[in-house]
Amino acid sequence: MTDNNTSKNQPPRISVGLYRSQEDPDTVSSSDDARQFGHDFIILPIVSSSYKRFISGQNEQLDNTKNSKVIEEWRKNHVFFRDDLVIKNTDLVDYVVGQVSDWLDFDSPDHNVQINSEIALRQQISWACHLGISAVLISFPSTNSIMNYARSLNSILGSLTYTHVWCKIPLVLETEIMTDESRESSVTWERWNKFRVLCEHNSKLSIALEISAQLPDDKDLERWFAEPIKAIILPTSIFLTNAKGYPVLSKKHQTFVRKMIKYKPNFVISCNADSDLHENNGLAAYQEYIRYLNRTIPELTQIEQFANGYQDFLQSPLQPLMDNLESSTYEIFERDNTKYIYYEKAIYHALLDRVPPESDETTVIMVVGAGRGPLVTRSLSAAEKANRRVRIYALEKNPNAFVSLQNMKTEVWGDAVTLAFSDMRLWKPPEKADLLISELLGSFGDNELSPECLDGAQKFLKPDGVSIPASYSTFISPISSTKLYNEVAAHKDFVHFETPYVVMFQSASELTESQEIWRFEHPNKSFEVDDNEMPINNYHNTRYSKVTFDIKQSGMLHGIAGYFESILYKDISISIRPTSHTKDMFSWFPIFFPIKTPIYLPSKTKLEIHFWRLSASQKVWYEWCVETSYSSGVDTISLGSPSIHNVSGRSSWIGLLS
Repeated sequence: MTDNNTSKNQPPRISVGLYRSQEDPDTVSSSDDARQFGHDFIILPIVSSSYKRFISGQNEQLDNTKNSKVIEEWRKNHVFFRDDLVIKNTDLVDYVVGQVSDWLDFDSPDHNVQINSEIALRQQISWACHLGISAVLISFPSTNSIMNYARSLNSILGSLTYTHVWCKIPLVLETEIMTDESRESSVTWERWNKFRVLCEHNSKLSIALEISAQLPDDKDLERWFAEPIKAIILPTSIFLTNAKGYPVLSKKHQTFVRKMIKYKPNFVISCNADSDLHENNGLAAYQEYIRYLNRTIPELTQIEQFANGYQDFLQSPLQPLMDNLESSTYEIFERDNTKYIYYEKAIYHALLDRVPPESDETTVIMVVGAGRGPLVTRSLSAAEKANRRVRIYALEKNPNAFVSLQNMKTEVWGDAVTLAFSDMRLWKPPEKADLLISELLGSFGDNELSPECLDGAQKFLKPDGVSIPASYSTFISPISSTKLYNEVAAHKDFVHFETPYVVMFQSASELTESQEIWRFEHPNKSFEVDDNEMPINNYHNTRYSKVTFDIKQSGMLHGIAGYFESILYKDISISIRPTSHTKDMFSWFPIFFPIKTPIYLPSKTKLEIHFWRLSASQKVWYEWCVETSYSSGVDTISLGSPSIHNVSGRSSWIGLLS
């Protein structure tokens, strides 16, 4: 229902529906009213209140014998009587969300009511599927009914193809006292989480989140951003009235709604049938206000503009040695002016430190993996600003990118730059370098084989030579994202669960702050070399790390997020870690390591993540595993350890051969 069409200067149009609590509405007049008020869809019950007789087994118009036969016939054939249906045909199929009866009772002490409720649930969803309705709304399970309700629904979800199920979840239960303690515990999230786990994380089950008058704290709200929210229900009762008599939301509600808009849910205005007109412009005023909030969202930042369309999109990391990058890939990287500003600053200060102002010494710079030459251009610019003489070598193994370097030399650089076509690990330089400059970093720092490549290139450096970058550290954090888990699970194989992905996180939430797992420094003198000054083996670039995270707020673990921080030169650094992210830099998205089975982490859980960077003669790969334990305050109880992912690089690896 959400319209995702967008232009560069205009926010995407949002979909706003209407939900009026009426037992037996007239479908034609209700839909006409909704259209008149400017709504894009309407939520209507699938069946009328008369249908209750099948659940209770009581029909006042029939004696017990006849009533029993009618119920048995209904149980046997699951046939609707036309008069029991509110949505009778396909006339409104593109304009309606069907509501499953909220008076079904899956935990009734009366066994017949239980059975009849299960039959009615299947029957109503089946009818919606038959009509081609895109979504049905179901009620939130009570604490008592959750097991049987989930079992009944799960038996249906697997057969759905087009229709999705929205579970109506109140952000805060009416019976829940809003104390600090209850805000932290988030009763509704815990119940939803149990419900979806019992339904095996089925991607057809989503959330219609009903917003409360009081909002929990920001930390509690944040976890909902990682959930599959398809609709936001806004009761008219939570709106305030401004000085002009129009409905508005509180500042905190406005902030939350604006944050939710970027996830592109459907919005629903919910009201009682007997209070459906606002003093100014009736129900239309509510949906107009939501559209106003959408129109007045602040302009996208540079990073958001670049990432638009890439949010939660899984991409395979680059294979820098095995594959030659395309021109379009280079072009994307070159658009990141912020990154090159920091590189130029690092080169500038390295030149100032290396050569005194009065000296006419020439600094030899080697740009390895030069691509189409942006770091060469920045090196020349830094030399000019520093008023230092330089001689630059640009080294590249991609034959197509090398043509671009030749064009730049002919048209721009001239004799200031010498080109070399070679793998940096094999090149024999005519002289030693003062500065070795590269941009081989990946989202995980070392995942594009910067350690291995610079091991082979550092033989170019003079004994006191400087590498830019000088070092890079890798960070990980546990992350919750139903969206990303479902994207991986859709492949239905274990290979994709053992493959890391580069992804711009949106529908995701960090369960706690990231921690460092390892670090690489350049130049690296800690390995033995052969006669060609190449490492004898790659053991010095393998790593193993174990970090422990304290989970203070319960959550669902779907995978591990990876980031890096890099020191280019002295105090000049760049980072994609959330707490230290370099402003406006967008060359790298984080990396995501899935886990095969989502893990529920209660508060006070100790989460231990084990990570390996391993190597063989022709490849480098990662392995990862998580281990959980619960601290009761007295004892620590192990909750188990799932299997190690990607053993021996069986599913994903980075090739060392060019």
